[in-house]
Amino acid sequence: MTFPKILCFGYGNPGRGDDALGPRFIEEIEKGRTYQKSTAHLECLTDFQLQIEHTEDLLNRDLVLFVDAHLTASPPFVFQRIQGDPIPHFSTHALSPQSLIALHEAIHGKAPPSFLLGIRGESFDLGAPLSRIAENHLLEALKFSSKLLTQASEDAWGRLEISSS
Repeated sequence: MTFPKILCFGYGNPGRGDDALGPRFIEEIEKGRTYQKSTAHLECLTDFQLQIEHTEDLLNRDLVLFVDAHLTASPPFVFQRIQGDPIPHFSTHALSPQSLIALHEAIHGKAPPSFLLGIRGESFDLGAPLSRIAENHLLEALKFSSKLLTQASEDAWGRLEISSS
């Protein structure tokens, strides 16, 4: 049996309050408690932001899950399929997941099916810890994400989409 190869990429600044949600999500995943029944080969990655070099990280993946703090999502999180932006917006400083996918497609060809788990954040002050509200949203996102790895396919993930209201 072949297990799908999934990249789970959490990004954000751990020194800016709830912007740490992406990296904190990955920390919890790597503790291994959430995905003991996983049917996927999971690789986790964190960074402060998405950059051009990350196009390489999408190679040879069956699915990609981008995890970030989200300011406007309905609590506790949004989960949605994302596509490459036909007009990518980027600088040498940072990219959106959609721009990263578009760059990957321009350089390497077809990108793997990609989804965004945007966890609702409330406070993004420099030096602040993760807010209590964001901690609760993180726990809900972790519970939800266990479904993602026990149902690790593009079709199954597509059926689990939760849009922001």
